[in-house]
Amino acid sequence: MEAKAISKHNRISSSKARLVANEIRGYSYPEAVDALKAINKKASGLILKTLHSAGANAKYKNPDILEDNLYIKVISIDAGPTLKRFRARARGRAARIRKRTSHILVILSD
Repeated sequence: MEAKAISKHNRISSSKARLVANEIRGYSYPEAVDALKAINKKASGLILKTLHSAGANAKYKNPDILEDNLYIKVISIDAGPTLKRFRARARGRAARIRKRTSHILVILSD
């Protein structure tokens, strides 16, 4: 049985979020929650929220399932749409600022 959760349009670049996702890939559900609480990065909070949602989805599909039996089958960070802004520069010019977003996918399995 698999349960998944997707979090879209998170205001963090996908490369920064992948650093945290690579740390917990393949962990069991309780180990991943403990590891994410210990990591001091913005991405850890976003991934933790998505992981809790996937755990709740698994519990909804099968109320008899134990959280200790779940593990992270897939954790994927994809690039989302980029917000394009401009900042004033010297001599009347403008420089583009790219505010990147990401999509987080977590699939839990027993």
